[in-house]
Amino acid sequence: MAVARLLLCYLILTSGIHLIYTVTDPRDVTILQSLKDQWENTPPSWQKSDDPCGTSWEGVTCNNSRVTALGLSTMGLKGKLSGDIGGLIELISLDLSFNRGLTGSLSPRIGDLQKLNILILAGCSFSGSIPRELGKLAELSFLALNSNNFTGEIPPTLGNLSKLYWLDLADNQLTGPIPVSTSSSPGLDLLKKAKHFHFNKNQLSGSIPGILFSGDMVLIHVLFDGNQLSGSIPITLGLVQTLEVLRLDRNVLNGSVPSNLNNLTSVVELNLAHNELSGPLPNLSGMNSLNYLDLSNNSFHKSEVPVWFSTLQSLTTLVIEYGSLHGSVPQKLFALPQLQQVKLRNNAFNETLNMGGISGRQLTLVDLQNNEISSITLGSGYKNTLILIGNPVCDTALGNTNYCQLQQQSAKPYSTSLANCGSKSCPADQKVSPQSCDCAYPYQGTFYFRGPSFRELSNVNTFHSLEMSLWVKLDLTPGSVSLQNSFFNIDDYLQVQLELFPPAGKFFNRSEVERIGFKLSNQTYKPPPEFGPYYFIASPYTFQAEHGETSISSRQVIGIATGCTILVLLLFGLALYAIRQKKIAERAIGLSRPFASWAPSGNDSEGAPQLKGARWFSYDELKKCTSNFSERNEIGSGGYGKVYRGTLANGQIIAIKRAQHGSMQGGLEFKTEIELLSRVHHKNLVGLVGFCFEQGEQVLVYEYMPNGSLRENLSGKTSIYLDWKRRLRVALGSARGLAYLHELANPPIIHRDVKSTNILLDQNLTAKVADFGLSKLVSDSSKGHVSTQVKGTLGYLDPEYYMTQQLTEKSDVYSFGVVMLELITAKQPIEKGKYVVREMRTAINKNDEEHYGLSNMIDPVIRSTPNLIGFTRFLDLAMQCVEEAAADRPTMSEVVKMLENILQNDGLETNSTSASSSITDFGTTIAASRHPYNKDALQRKEINDTHAFDYSGGYTLPTNVEPK
Repeated sequence: MAVARLLLCYLILTSGIHLIYTVTDPRDVTILQSLKDQWENTPPSWQKSDDPCGTSWEGVTCNNSRVTALGLSTMGLKGKLSGDIGGLIELISLDLSFNRGLTGSLSPRIGDLQKLNILILAGCSFSGSIPRELGKLAELSFLALNSNNFTGEIPPTLGNLSKLYWLDLADNQLTGPIPVSTSSSPGLDLLKKAKHFHFNKNQLSGSIPGILFSGDMVLIHVLFDGNQLSGSIPITLGLVQTLEVLRLDRNVLNGSVPSNLNNLTSVVELNLAHNELSGPLPNLSGMNSLNYLDLSNNSFHKSEVPVWFSTLQSLTTLVIEYGSLHGSVPQKLFALPQLQQVKLRNNAFNETLNMGGISGRQLTLVDLQNNEISSITLGSGYKNTLILIGNPVCDTALGNTNYCQLQQQSAKPYSTSLANCGSKSCPADQKVSPQSCDCAYPYQGTFYFRGPSFRELSNVNTFHSLEMSLWVKLDLTPGSVSLQNSFFNIDDYLQVQLELFPPAGKFFNRSEVERIGFKLSNQTYKPPPEFGPYYFIASPYTFQAEHGETSISSRQVIGIATGCTILVLLLFGLALYAIRQKKIAERAIGLSRPFASWAPSGNDSEGAPQLKGARWFSYDELKKCTSNFSERNEIGSGGYGKVYRGTLANGQIIAIKRAQHGSMQGGLEFKTEIELLSRVHHKNLVGLVGFCFEQGEQVLVYEYMPNGSLRENLSGKTSIYLDWKRRLRVALGSARGLAYLHELANPPIIHRDVKSTNILLDQNLTAKVADFGLSKLVSDSSKGHVSTQVKGTLGYLDPEYYMTQQLTEKSDVYSFGVVMLELITAKQPIEKGKYVVREMRTAINKNDEEHYGLSNMIDPVIRSTPNLIGFTRFLDLAMQCVEEAAADRPTMSEVVKMLENILQNDGLETNSTSASSSITDFGTTIAASRHPYNKDALQRKEINDTHAFDYSGGYTLPTNVEPK
């Protein structure tokens, strides 16, 4: 009967109807049913459910039929929250964020949820006071009540939440003082583990209590802006040395700024604007992390510019408007390397404005309106916006110059480009996806970044980093993120409209929306650090069910259930067949749609790549630096596409590998190479500078290797003379790179396509291993191998791997041994049906102490060298590497040690001062017992000796090798 019930459930679920199990504790059903009764217009699938632990209710997690997690973010819920929620005593996580239709007050019974760890009600319409009973939730670590309509005072009982690290009460209508502890009452000063105090945009009043801060706190964000706080800034604030963002602007604070504020050396944003602060301008010397500073609209004493103005090397934005500064603006200020904007209007600066001959490269705006500047020396370094309207200098003959007129910013704020989609239009409720150019229903909302460290909104790289972090960290398809309409609003927050597009089809499903909403509401998603703290408000999402998807009646459910019972045995067979087909389909989809989930899954990875050091290039930027991918910049080509030489705006020379336009061929290799090169960094591995995935383009950007590949240098295509000593160093360098992959990368990596065209030489002839498109992670150390379809280039391919489909690090060792033989012979592995390993093994004569009987096979360039130092030991090592049994081969680290010994014993220095081929995929069935280098097999296809294993790949067998 249990099997029949399981199969019945399977068929009904796949038919779009939901069958529900029985709950052992009926109280949970009553409570959740009461909740659902309070919510109007709930999605149709929920209306068929009586069991919160059934698969039909997205966002609900149960343990033994008891609800432990309720995640219903952005579900369009409406109505009031029933007091029965207090009966969900097993609840650990509750997320109802971004449901604007949820209204009414919070029931005090929410304090009964003693196991609650996460409570997120952000972006709803709850009103009334915050229940003091929240102070009973001893396990609570994350509390977000921001962007509601809560009124009244902050409950002092929140000070009892000793495990709380996130407290966000922003954007409500809270009044009264900030509560601190007394002999009879708790307060927020007891929250020693809290990192976030977000109280901004309320109506809080009174002074900021000195007791609120202490040296044993770990606060990083103190956001009190937009309230009615008065009194002085407490001196105890300078004790919290973990602070990174401090916003006290738009209050009525008075008195002097505490002299110890410059103890906060980790602060990146300091905003004290729009208060009534007086006394001397604060001394901020030593705050070397400071990016953004705003001291505008206060009543500081009249003074000249302080010395620290020109010493804050990290400063990007300096704003002191409506101040009392006079004298000259220091010339050194404009040379700060990170500076983007200087806003000093409505002060009393006089004398000559001298910007000097050098200004910071990023400086785009200098606003000195309404000062007393009488003359100007621009020099030649500054070409961007300068505004001097209202200064005496503009009353002279210079009055018609640009800086004496209102100037429009030349660069528009960044928006994700849809230029490649042409004039594509969509219905009113749909948008154009920037990746596919198809119409779809995106997940939409608005980011509010409360403390960004920049003010330049046209910087493509800055916003590309945000787009990339979103689709990587939210597990979305690359290029499926659209950012629009970025600007600084009246609260001085950076406001950005966000659209996220589904990976396939027109809609996200409910679980995807819930997952994305939770990551944004509970701050699991972390933007690039320059964007600082944020909050996000999502728009209601329109699900497919709300666009004409019809529900099925109860009679139909009964009919299908009856049919399922009669056909139970048949369904059992169908279920097994479906599972098998699903596995086949998933494998096919994984190969054809490598970006369906950017983050690697399974045991091979711990999550999405961090992409350290790699940046996202725009396609237009790459076109520009290659002169529109001109033929004169082409330096290679292959089955994957072409490789170009390019020069970035900063003068850096790069190599750009561009896939054939409009083709997903190589897409899996593209994804793999980005992920692996982002994990590993070594001087003998080619460096990934960045990549482009835009409008269907797949482009990889590497450090430029001016001396080409080892294959090119051995074949005489370059003018470089590779003597024997240089060849030894090339072998040692590439061996070190491979040893790093095998033993120091975590998890270890098998390259799987080691060959001379994938070893590149830089300007110092340092060897670097390239092309990680076929590489494999090895996470199961107990197994010692990876069972996988055979791929690689014939001639370098490990025979044992070929015949067993079991890939190990020793497979790379075999390929490297073949490269060592190339260094000796300068021949390709297979020429005219002859295989270099077999030919050399047959010809070796150890009685010939000088050349081991291989005089006729050694490259003539080195054969005439009077003494090939270490030659015999090098040859012995190469032949060990190409042993047919993997167990008989050395490891790469052993190879490195032996090569070092060869060089050191002969008195040589061992410290030597990607575009790559497409991969030969043995995609087609040869009997596993046939050796890949069987002489007859090789003679079936004679290889041209000049292009057999050139840039575009190698030898393709007629049939496919599939793992058994």
